[in-house]
Amino acid sequence: MIRILLADDEHLIRGALAALLALEDDLEVIAQAATGAEALRLARALRPDVAVLDLQLPELDGVAVATALHDELPSCHTMIVTSHGLPGHLKRALTGGVRGFLPKTVSAETLATVVRTVHAGGRYVDPQLAAEAISAGDSPLTPREADVLRHAADGAPADEIARRSALSPGTVRNYLSSAATKLSAANRHEAARIARSRGWI
Repeated sequence: MIRILLADDEHLIRGALAALLALEDDLEVIAQAATGAEALRLARALRPDVAVLDLQLPELDGVAVATALHDELPSCHTMIVTSHGLPGHLKRALTGGVRGFLPKTVSAETLATVVRTVHAGGRYVDPQLAAEAISAGDSPLTPREADVLRHAADGAPADEIARRSALSPGTVRNYLSSAATKLSAANRHEAARIARSRGWI
């Protein structure tokens, strides 16, 4: 029996996934979580075989949870099921040790098959998402530029971004200017929009 932890902040989707997986004779959903922090806590306590994680979880996103599990519980393989499969998200997930990455539009049969594949030590990446990731290329942003741009995406002024990032306002402006140049953007707002559309922030 493959023991599964499910994490999705949308109760209806989480319940539907659990019901679909429960129809399989060799799969058992042993826990469900609504946040990334709850998923991590349950995984540490119950040690599931596979964690099926939504990408955009409150508190800790799916990739952050997967990365922590990869380090702390290497026997627990992770997969992301998402409606936000951007190229940058996929690359970040694979770097974090995620073994499966697929959209929420897949069939129940495919979902169950991928759980088994991941549990057996294999990998599965949705072919369409993989093709888009290859064509998009790697992010030109440094981790610091991406972090500052992420803070800028909600329209925060440089002083506020500096406070959140523990940097000086001048350093923040330099990072924002550099990010805008690399993305051929007219300003930081356009740079943030471009980076977000490609999953780089």
